[in-house]
Amino acid sequence: MGTQILAVGGVRMFRYALGSLLLLAGTALLVAKGLVWLDLEPRMLRALQGGALCALGTALGAVPVLVIRKMPMAVSDTLLGFGAGVMLAATAFSLIVPGIAAAENLGLSSWASSGLVSAGIQLGAFFLFLVDLKVSGAGPQGLSSRPGEPVIAPRIWLFVIAIVAHNIPEGMAVGVSAGGGMPDADSLAMGIALQDVPEGLVIALVLAGAGMSRVRAFLVGAASGLVEPVFAVLCAWLVNLAQVLLPLGLALAAGAMLLVVTQEVIPESRRNGHEKLASLGLCVGFCLMMVMDTALG
Repeated sequence: MGTQILAVGGVRMFRYALGSLLLLAGTALLVAKGLVWLDLEPRMLRALQGGALCALGTALGAVPVLVIRKMPMAVSDTLLGFGAGVMLAATAFSLIVPGIAAAENLGLSSWASSGLVSAGIQLGAFFLFLVDLKVSGAGPQGLSSRPGEPVIAPRIWLFVIAIVAHNIPEGMAVGVSAGGGMPDADSLAMGIALQDVPEGLVIALVLAGAGMSRVRAFLVGAASGLVEPVFAVLCAWLVNLAQVLLPLGLALAAGAMLLVVTQEVIPESRRNGHEKLASLGLCVGFCLMMVMDTALG
């Protein structure tokens, strides 16, 4: 009887995953058709398409959580380490390095560009530190949106917030490149979309491992990328202003990412005695994101 129940549950979750993939595919087709009907200005349309592609990559990455059952602690810690590596590489190669380059493109010297980005990193870390104090002040009960559901620890929500913060400057970059008519805007959007796939998976798996239902973890992971089309369109519209704000925005996200990864995610991945697996996962995640950033970005 127990085996039969497990089999039925597995089939049901497989149907959820397949249905989610079909729903995402159908939604992507409808959105693509709707974008044509909107008859937007070409650069605005290009920015919206690029941002929507990034959001779709995040949603696709979250789908596997629907078919993966509760993971052993060793696997969970390895995935946390993997996520930390992904975020550290994204901080360096998707945020800090492009931020310095964007500042130099504004006419700043190398010293001034590095100083601006360094100040932004400190501000981003300080802002998330204040958020950490606020969230931690909620007490040991943590955060839970519905009575009776497992409590999600504040550090997990901080991890989600950090990834969402990382998505904002990515959307800005897509919007600026498209709004500015840059020839590589489409390849930039594709590279960011591919980078967003493991981010959606990491968010969904971390939330599911913390006790959230797999369907809700999928929905949160998929929704985390929705900020990208919003900021892509906004920054394509305000392209001149966005070019000025882009270095600082990248630096703010980098500071937030550095703080949450080093203060929360890495210690959490090593809390249960799986330090070697967590470190291995971190190295793999770092190298994977580095390759995707440098080869596809």
